[in-house]
Amino acid sequence: MKKVIWKTKEILNKGKIWMLMMLSSIFILSSCSNSTEPIIDIGKGDHIMLIGNNLCSRMMNYGYFETGLQLTYTDSMLYVRNMCDGGDTPGFRPHSGRDTPWAFDGAEAFQTELANPSRSKGHLEYPDEWLTRHKADIIIAFFGYSESFEGSDGLEIYKDELQAFIDHTMAQQYNGESAPQLVLVSPIAFEDLSGQQDLPQGDDINSNLKLYTDAMKMVADANQVPFIDAYTASSSMLTKSSQLTIDGSQLNDEGYKLFSSFLLENLTGESVSSSSSNFASVKDAVLEKNWFWHNDYKSPNGVHVFGRRYDPFGPDNYPYELDKLREMTANRDTAMWAVLTGSDYNLDEADKNTTVLPEVNSNYATRENGGNGNPEYLYGEEALVKIKTAPGYKIELFASEREFEDLANPVQISFDNKGRLWVATMPTYPHWKPGDPKPNDKIIILEDTNGDGRADKQTTFAEGLHIPVGIEFAPEGVYVSQGTDLVLYTDTDGDDKADKKEVIMSGFDDHDTHHVISAFCADPSGALYMGEGVFLHTNVETSYGPVRGTNGGFYRYSPQRHRLERTAQLSIPNPWGIAFDEWGQPIFAETSGPDVRWMLPGTVKPRYGQATHKSVSIIEDDHRVRPTSGLEFVSSRH
Repeated sequence: MKKVIWKTKEILNKGKIWMLMMLSSIFILSSCSNSTEPIIDIGKGDHIMLIGNNLCSRMMNYGYFETGLQLTYTDSMLYVRNMCDGGDTPGFRPHSGRDTPWAFDGAEAFQTELANPSRSKGHLEYPDEWLTRHKADIIIAFFGYSESFEGSDGLEIYKDELQAFIDHTMAQQYNGESAPQLVLVSPIAFEDLSGQQDLPQGDDINSNLKLYTDAMKMVADANQVPFIDAYTASSSMLTKSSQLTIDGSQLNDEGYKLFSSFLLENLTGESVSSSSSNFASVKDAVLEKNWFWHNDYKSPNGVHVFGRRYDPFGPDNYPYELDKLREMTANRDTAMWAVLTGSDYNLDEADKNTTVLPEVNSNYATRENGGNGNPEYLYGEEALVKIKTAPGYKIELFASEREFEDLANPVQISFDNKGRLWVATMPTYPHWKPGDPKPNDKIIILEDTNGDGRADKQTTFAEGLHIPVGIEFAPEGVYVSQGTDLVLYTDTDGDDKADKKEVIMSGFDDHDTHHVISAFCADPSGALYMGEGVFLHTNVETSYGPVRGTNGGFYRYSPQRHRLERTAQLSIPNPWGIAFDEWGQPIFAETSGPDVRWMLPGTVKPRYGQATHKSVSIIEDDHRVRPTSGLEFVSSRH
């Protein structure tokens, strides 16, 4: 098969006409020429696996590429799975649930600091095992962005790592019959938004991205591996279009629409218009399948499913839940193929025939049965008489779930400047169970409209969430922790209901959902501090380079600059309280101890896998109590 590798300029020279039309703020990419020869051979029933970095990972949020691919091969029943994750390189693909981060033997030879043991632990399958179980016929690999921040000094090592990856991949028979078809995709160019936001102009970033793109092409050509130069093509797109990224490096919806069309046409020689009659319905089916797949490949609370907390209770239910989840994902493949061919398929009936989950016996024991618990839940005055406060303080009931049934498992609260209480609720804690309705955790606003000191009105700001363990206000909206994502929810029309959702950053770890980024707190500058607990391994790609965190600590995100920093890497199980004193110094509560500590001594540049000393506790031993779950300075002008 002839290999056809195009750049955007070459496409124009071959008589292609690319039209960017602004219609209701949606870009439509179309071509008015005949199709061209594809660079891979896609056959009926092929299993296509995507691996690589954040550019690829976020494609799951948009669905454009797979939708176009499925519509190009309507009758082929293609099986597509996205295994991409933030910060992945050809050989370094870390996960909290694996003992090592290496994608293949020998990959550690290409890393220095990242070769530090990170204390990850578990029996999650390694990349080759996933590819084998899913019988990969075609692998599309997206690499080069995180690596490019090493500059020219790291170029030769990257080429060696990429060569080792190709050698290893082409020696495998994941489908049991033959080596996979492999395609390499370069990173995209960096968009200069410095005139609109406080972001890098990107000249140095683009110089490095071009270096690494050229190196990828050199290695690909030497191995006769198809290569797609997304850097050159996107450079052209970025100069001819309105804003296509949210922060210079991460594509927005319009950006992914254009990029996916470019990728599809380079792979298959075909183009699919998003205005086609069934594009929307196929896209909905793709996104539905992706949601279930993501809950498998990036299992929330995986620490109990395959991690260090698997024993003793994991075997009781999680193997069955995984079976059911995978059967439900397969049902959604079938539902998508039915949409493509106009066939009937009853998804609800199919789901009824999936694995029946066994009853899981509780290990909770009441005092009467030899335990130390009491299942009785106290409300209102019953609870108040049991609470002791410091002299001069009192506690009053503002709202309970008797009055507001949505007030289930409240996890973070904050009063706005109108005196209204915002509450993040998560009835699906610790995570969604396969077979249940989709998660519907919420952010609600409770308001006292008659001045009696108790809430009497609820407004639902956002719903359909999943474990929103952190929230914080900002002029531009409300930042919310959503599993692997930091999301900005915005009310654009003033009705106190979010009508816009934007994923700001991806790659945070939710391996243990009660350790995920939480305890959101604004510092005096307006930057957002977030705590993250032990066991987690986060890898976020940003416009300033990759940010990696291991085993507990804190992040600082500056919305003004779209900049994330690992501000302190401290070995902390549950960092559920952050507060700033009058000098702007951060204090944090480590609630398993519990201790309260001064964060500043630990705010040094972290090394991968190594914890910084977290300083001494400022609470005397006689005053330590547990559990605790919050921290605040109390003061007034009096």
